[in-house]
Amino acid sequence: MGPDNTSDGYLKKQWKTQNGKRYLFKNGTKPFKQQPFNEVIASRLMERLGIGHVDYMIQWQDGEPFSVCEDFVNRDTELVTAWRLMSDVKKPNNKSQYQHCVNCFCEIGITDIKQKLNEMLVVDFLIANEDRHFNNFGAIRDAETLKYLKFAPIFDNGTAFGYDLLAGSIKAGVNIVCKPFKEKHTEQIKLVDSFEWISFEKLRLFNNEIYQILAETNGLIDKERADAIVYAYNKRVDYLEKLALSQVSVIDNTKDDIEEDVAETYNN
Repeated sequence: MGPDNTSDGYLKKQWKTQNGKRYLFKNGTKPFKQQPFNEVIASRLMERLGIGHVDYMIQWQDGEPFSVCEDFVNRDTELVTAWRLMSDVKKPNNKSQYQHCVNCFCEIGITDIKQKLNEMLVVDFLIANEDRHFNNFGAIRDAETLKYLKFAPIFDNGTAFGYDLLAGSIKAGVNIVCKPFKEKHTEQIKLVDSFEWISFEKLRLFNNEIYQILAETNGLIDKERADAIVYAYNKRVDYLEKLALSQVSVIDNTKDDIEEDVAETYNN
């Protein structure tokens, strides 16, 4: 659980100190062990789009792939999750979870929260992230003064790209769920109020990089599966570009908001 108690969840993981820095090592699930490679793909994608993120790389231990990232907090800073921020303030009945989240971040001085959520939701859509719960995004604050400094860099992107599905299901785009504001990506992406910052040219040139990363899985991910992942990614890019052109936005739509207690279920 150290050095920070937000590093929970169900995946096998450990903290290590290398060259005086702390790194989180995180494994994947059988049979494909895909989550570590998803982390690398997501971080490279965000690098292309200029989105603040935690950088991931792959290290192998005893024939097992682990995603590795440097601890993004230090002795002077700490992560406060969105769940903690939102649970400290009662949500008005006439406000959606999205708007409540925006209000809570604005209250602590994170005034660029809408753009940060835009970026996070777009990335989650493109990678088909299934598990962006309220405890894996948040804000960084000074551990001594408790002053909030910034929106936390985007992290924990492994549960994506149909990590536990067969290649056919990935290509078909079935059974994709999402969190935290809606249950389906096609609804959640409509919360984004600006797409002007996205370079669709860069998104379309990303195919080769996905293939390069998946080619280094030592046979865990075969060509059929890699092709399905890239095909589904391109379909989502097409959908996103059409949405951007239409500029559809339903930011304060409270219909079908997820009402479950996310504090009890975020870890599942």
